Amino acid sequence: MLIQLIDEAVKSSLHSPSEVGIEETLSNLVLWVKLVVEMIGALLIAVGAGLALSRLIKVFLKPSLGGYEGTRLILARFLSLGLEFQLAADILATTVAPSWTQIGKLGAIAVIRTGLNYFLAGEIKEEEEAINAETPAS
Repeated sequence: MLIQLIDEAVKSSLHSPSEVGIEETLSNLVLWVKLVVEMIGALLIAVGAGLALSRLIKVFLKPSLGGYEGTRLILARFLSLGLEFQLAADILATTVAPSWTQIGKLGAIAVIRTGLNYFLAGEIKEEEEAINAETPAS
């Protein structure tokens, strides 16, 4: 009898997160953070493309040794950083994904982005080695 009274008192004073609305609020907050992180990733890629384009124009106007490789390296670094932010946004999205289908799609996208970033890191390493090999030692 006493246990039943305590149980009823606890149930009447404690509400589930869905009843209070905290679950929905937290889900919306995570989605807003995800959107901001995606925008940062997109902005980084856009800035990198802009910088690479301006440097490419300079290389075309005044060709230099390693100019093209340096331009590719700038773009690759920004792409890699942008992909990392996009991957972070995907991870955030999985925390509030309501279905296994959405989680599966996000997982596939994350695998693709991780693979792209892996190969991009290899390209960056090769470009840096090529630039360092062309630069005479002082």
